[in-house]
Amino acid sequence: MLNVNNVTLQFGKRVLFEDVNIKFHGERCYGLIGANGAGKSTFLKILSGEVSPNTGGVSLEPGKRMSVLSQNHFAFDEETVLNTVIQGNKPLWDLMQEKDAIYMKPDFNEEDGLLAADLEVKFEEMDGWNAESDAANLLSGLGIHADEHYSLMKDLEGSKKVRVLLAQALFGNPDILILDEPTNDLDLKTISWLEDFLIDFKNTVIVVSHDRHFLDTVCTHIADIDFKRIKQYTGNYSFWYESSQLALRQRQAANKKAEDKRKELQEFISRFAANASKSKQATSRKKMLEKINIDEIQASSRMYPAIIFDQLREAGDQILEVEGLAAHDDAGDLLFQNLSFKMNRSDKIALLADDHRALTAFYEIISGNKQPSAGTFAFGQTIKHAYLPNENAEFFETDDNLIDWLREFSPENKDEVFVRGFLGKMLFSGEEVFKSAKVLSGGEKVRCMLSRMMLQQANLLFLDEPTNHLDLESIQALNNGMRDFKGSMVFSSHDHTINQTVANRIVEIFPHGNLDKLMEYDQFIADPKIAEQRQQMGGR
Repeated sequence: MLNVNNVTLQFGKRVLFEDVNIKFHGERCYGLIGANGAGKSTFLKILSGEVSPNTGGVSLEPGKRMSVLSQNHFAFDEETVLNTVIQGNKPLWDLMQEKDAIYMKPDFNEEDGLLAADLEVKFEEMDGWNAESDAANLLSGLGIHADEHYSLMKDLEGSKKVRVLLAQALFGNPDILILDEPTNDLDLKTISWLEDFLIDFKNTVIVVSHDRHFLDTVCTHIADIDFKRIKQYTGNYSFWYESSQLALRQRQAANKKAEDKRKELQEFISRFAANASKSKQATSRKKMLEKINIDEIQASSRMYPAIIFDQLREAGDQILEVEGLAAHDDAGDLLFQNLSFKMNRSDKIALLADDHRALTAFYEIISGNKQPSAGTFAFGQTIKHAYLPNENAEFFETDDNLIDWLREFSPENKDEVFVRGFLGKMLFSGEEVFKSAKVLSGGEKVRCMLSRMMLQQANLLFLDEPTNHLDLESIQALNNGMRDFKGSMVFSSHDHTINQTVANRIVEIFPHGNLDKLMEYDQFIADPKIAEQRQQMGGR
């Protein structure tokens, strides 16, 4: 058990946490959530002892071990990959080092032999003989091949280092496992492996992630940072989100009778408990939800952007036709060729590829920023299209404030009140609208680019990794906006939930062609026949 007692943390006049009391225990996975800047990562550092609170403290049950996903990607550069993983269990690693040091003594004597024998007993009790094979299995599950297990960490590329550090955190069956954004740089297959690992994990997990599908799959509880405190809720992220939105609507309907509120909440819980049967954790989660006290459900103080894509005019039947399109990178290497598909009215296509450069090349070609190596594409006469690029730095090389910045993209209406309205929808209010565009954070830039896209009122949207840099609230709002859009759309996203809830068609690009399937995303990735086709076309 991990106890947090009366924890307060303050930086200057800013109070992050105030008198926080919470317990983490049992075979539970807690998803730690909170608005951008609420202090999620800081709270994890308090739990691990890396940051000390102003008052209060954290206590770990005696004899229990905590493991934390390291954020320092260079700390183990001189170690081998396998040794880096084993160091995740520090008591075992220290014992191994002590044992090896004794055996290497040039003047090894009888006393050393007795000490070594004691250490060997402890080593066996800690399952030390299986340490290397267990570490190797974790690495393989996370996509690190056996020929790299004895490489030095400094020789691995960044994304592989992240995977090794994740294996380090998982190693040795820790009693408390703390993970900050563990799915970063993981592909779909590896995320699925991690989900299965955490579902089978018999101890306590505390995780921060912007991946809603991941949180929904692994979490049994949500720990929500709000009003400078942390409150626990039973259920996964979607249950927390839907219930908090329902509570907010009820609070806004002040004249609603208390009994009506109670009935509505009870019906919601029953519906969600029934849907839990689709989850990998179906049985335990359903039982938890059935025991929920409806008084636990509260409205959140979160602010969600209003991402609403309106069309100036509806499209006709001719949307977009792509025929034999090809692209190469700047070095002349092939990214894709023979890409062909024809969009239907109201199609929402999730565009996939193993190499994201191929996706970006497609969007740059279709938006007129890059010439194709071969092939053609044509829009219907009624089509007005808008593009949200993956890289947006060039749009913000200006000293303009946000009003003047957005005004440049509003040819029809330059009125300040009109432009402010679009900024306000993206949570830029008051003096914030006079901030220089040059100093925006990554998330703020994406919200500005979404304002620009909304202004265009296009009936065909192209979005290249639109969730990059966004917090959970903005991702949820974007998901809703994409789902509710009445026009056509082509998008690429690592967000599983967006792919599943928005797309009605999947097009996957390979170097020498493409797959085109009219189906939902989950069906596409689970179909064994499609998996075979992907392999034949060179997919991973």
